[in-house]
Amino acid sequence: MVCTSYWWLSCLAILLLITEVKSSKHPQLSNENGVKTAVFLSPKFVLKPGYVSNKDYNDIDFPRGHVAIKSFNAEVIDEAGNPVPLHETYLHHWVVLRYHQRKGVDIPKYHGNKGFNESDYAIVRNSGVCDQDLLQYFGLGSETRKTATHVPGPYGIEIGNQAEIPDGYEEKWMLNVHAIDTRGVLDRSGCTECRCDLYNVTVDGNGRVLPSDYYGGLGCCYDKTKCMVNKGFHGVKRRLYLRYTVKYIDWDASIVPVKIYILDVTDVWTRPDDSRGVRSRHSCRVEYDVESCDIGVANDDCIHAKRVSVSLPTSGDVIYGVAHQHAGGTGSTLYGEDGRVICSSNPVYGEGKEAGNEAGYIVGMSTCYPSPGTVKISDGELLTLVSNYSSARRHIGVMGLFYLLVADSST
Repeated sequence: MVCTSYWWLSCLAILLLITEVKSSKHPQLSNENGVKTAVFLSPKFVLKPGYVSNKDYNDIDFPRGHVAIKSFNAEVIDEAGNPVPLHETYLHHWVVLRYHQRKGVDIPKYHGNKGFNESDYAIVRNSGVCDQDLLQYFGLGSETRKTATHVPGPYGIEIGNQAEIPDGYEEKWMLNVHAIDTRGVLDRSGCTECRCDLYNVTVDGNGRVLPSDYYGGLGCCYDKTKCMVNKGFHGVKRRLYLRYTVKYIDWDASIVPVKIYILDVTDVWTRPDDSRGVRSRHSCRVEYDVESCDIGVANDDCIHAKRVSVSLPTSGDVIYGVAHQHAGGTGSTLYGEDGRVICSSNPVYGEGKEAGNEAGYIVGMSTCYPSPGTVKISDGELLTLVSNYSSARRHIGVMGLFYLLVADSST
């Protein structure tokens, strides 16, 4: 498997190899009017000031059986169960990946340079267009506490359908948590943007030399790296967890399944050429830099707009939409081919110190819930995604993703 970027899902072999045991905590379960709620804890991760934890956990606790997921939320908590504010532990991202694994095989066997025995497992990717990255079913970042994720009405994300699981395999789930302890750091915003000079690294997590023009991003803040801390600062070691809450219902014929699409504004799209037998290719680079605007330009006019045009492999009704941006983001909009707005998603910035309202951080993203049947994407329609950031100052390693849930119009 070839690594194509510094993104956390770019090398499946690494993701599957670095695993830890599941948490022994018992999940909290409840059932209200047929909607079941399960609250789980990830295995613990330990952080000291300045340090990064970016670990992957195989076979996490997750609802089992043929069900429809109705929402998925998460947050970082301490050992006492208290929410941890972003200015202490920055949640860069968490993602949940679905896969099928051969029964009786605990961890896919590694065969040196030949990679893993791919007959032992199979990733069940979302319906998005990216060739290598952004395969997850669920995932957010600092905005996770105040971003709505519920799937409305008769719709649901179908999982656990035995007809879709190959004989001899079982469905499992994998979690990645990327958190940065910023207590006492020299430059908090620089640490959260993963500036390479602050982490004092010149190679990525796989030991490859970083390009000279790579100034920051996921290639510089991998697991166990450390951002510069103010001289003389001392902080206690913390044991933290990702607490994730899943709401779901038993599957039945009345539920309308939705497909998950993740669009990336950095997508380098090679359009198909039927005459030459060339298929569409999507190289999603996931992160990019925003240069500061010219001196003398008013801050309100310093907006960096990055755009890309792509088409989805199928048509359907838009059920839900939300963007993912980093600090400095001013919102994203997805347009249809005729220029109509399919969904605009804007950041909510915190104004205080408490968890969920941290000043200077994106603590939520607005979402779109169109009335069923009112926002359609046609077969082959060219969509345009625009991601806007303030360029009053430079930003490193930002993202411009857009999540969509789409239902078949004929359903």
